[in-house]
Order: sequence, then C-alpha cells, then structure tokens
Amino acid sequence: MSLDFRSTATTDGASQLLTSPRYELMPFDSFGEQLRELPDGAEVAITTSPQLGLDATVDWAERASAQGYQVVPHVAARYVEDEARLEEVARRLRDAGVTDIFVPGGDREEPAGPYESAHDLLVALDELDYSFAEVGITGYPEGHDFIDDRTLAEAMARKAPYATYIVTQLCYDPQAVVDWIDEIRTRRIDLPVEVGVPGVMKYQRLLQISRKVGVGDSVKFLKKTTGVLGFVRQLVSSRGKYAPDELLDGLAPYASDPTYDLRGVHLYTFNQVSDLESWRRSRLTE
Repeated sequence: MSLDFRSTATTDGASQLLTSPRYELMPFDSFGEQLRELPDGAEVAITTSPQLGLDATVDWAERASAQGYQVVPHVAARYVEDEARLEEVARRLRDAGVTDIFVPGGDREEPAGPYESAHDLLVALDELDYSFAEVGITGYPEGHDFIDDRTLAEAMARKAPYATYIVTQLCYDPQAVVDWIDEIRTRRIDLPVEVGVPGVMKYQRLLQISRKVGVGDSVKFLKKTTGVLGFVRQLVSSRGKYAPDELLDGLAPYASDPTYDLRGVHLYTFNQVSDLESWRRSRLTE
C-alpha cells in the first residue's frame, strides 16, 4: 500500500499521535533533569545502558514511578545473569507499580546469562509469579544489519504470543513503516504498533551522547539500525538540527486506521527533552 493513495496528512492525525507519546530516556546522570522537562505523569521508557547495565534502569524506574510517571523499563535479555536476577528485577518493578515492560534482546556481544534472545527472556518471564499487563517487543521496518529478514520474521512469530504491542526501531521514512505494518499483518501479527520516532536532535548533542555511551557502542548502534544513517544524512542537510515533521506528517493519515492500529509514537529523546518538547508543543498548537 502506498502513501500516494492516502489523503494529505491532517492536523488531527498528527495531534492524535503527539498528544500522549512515550518518551525514551537513557539512564545517565542527566536522567532526573530530563525527567523534569516532561509533562506531569508522562509515560517514560528507560533503556538498558551497555555501561550501567540493568541496575540503573531499575533504580530510575523506581524513582520515576514514585514521582508519578508511567514507567516502562527495558529488560534487555542479554543483560540478565540468571533466573534469580530476573525474578529480583521483576519483583522490584512490580513493587514499584510498574505494569508495562519492554523486552529487547540487548546489544551485548556475549549474553551475561542463559537468555540469548528476547524470546528466551519472554518465556522465562511467563513462568514467574510476577506478571505485567503490557509487554512490548521490537520491530524493524528497515531491517537489521546483523539479522536477515527471514530470521527477523521467525523471531517475531515466536515473540508475538508473549507480547501486547510492538515498538519499531528508529526509522525516518513513513513509507517504510507503513509497508512494514502491511507486511506483518499478512503474517497475522495483529499487535498494535508504537512507531519509534527520532526526537529533535542537535548534531553537537549527538556527539556528546556518542562519547557518553562509548565509541564502540555508537558504531554498533549505527550498524544495527540502518535508519540512523538516514538520520545523519538529514542532520547534515538540515545544518545540524533534525526534527521529525516529515515522518510525523507521513504517519498522520494512518493514526485512526484500525488496520494499522497505531498505538502512538515512541519518541527517542536522546536525552534532549527540552528541544523535543518545544517542537511537540508547537505542533499541537498549529
């Protein structure tokens, strides 16, 4: 299905996607400062850091939840050492009032324990006494540099029965997102989709974050997520600052379409919330 056969993006569709987004934050020292820039009670996804591991994710999840935010921690499979550790993480999150978690595989080259994939962890979680009302898994509209499309499709088929929604990786092309959703629907993957949208980003801030996460991890991320290369190109063409207007406008006509079942947008903030929020608010007042 092509965007050419759809009406022009409407203000209503864009507003619907931006009214109650999910904000993804990295659990660095600036987390508390970034949190204060968000709307009261916002939904906040907290990544698993290659340097800080799961401890920082769980610690910030507890603190942010206590402050009234709707917290969605990432429980990355390859960072969990064993079943006892998984049970401890699940217990702490449930005790903190967390009802929604996101389960990626994780970027560690070697798993810290027996969970090599998101599917492995999802199966183990299903057997625990601690359950979560919502469980998210990853989708790749532009594919994955390390995993072929057939393997990705097979992995999603295994994960889908344990999940309640999908979050897409970074993508800068609305047509790629729409085509990918069309494709997974033909495979009877009917989970709602939360579209991963890159936030407003200044080139200087990207460099700062790259230094923070480490050069090696930055390179892995760039290789893993092909859309980031598009991001870099757009940063250059926009003279050092990117805003996702084109992506948002391309998705807007699909915001209320039950076939695509867009649950909303997942904003990759890169811990640059102030600029992102200024842009989001300006879009909502158009």
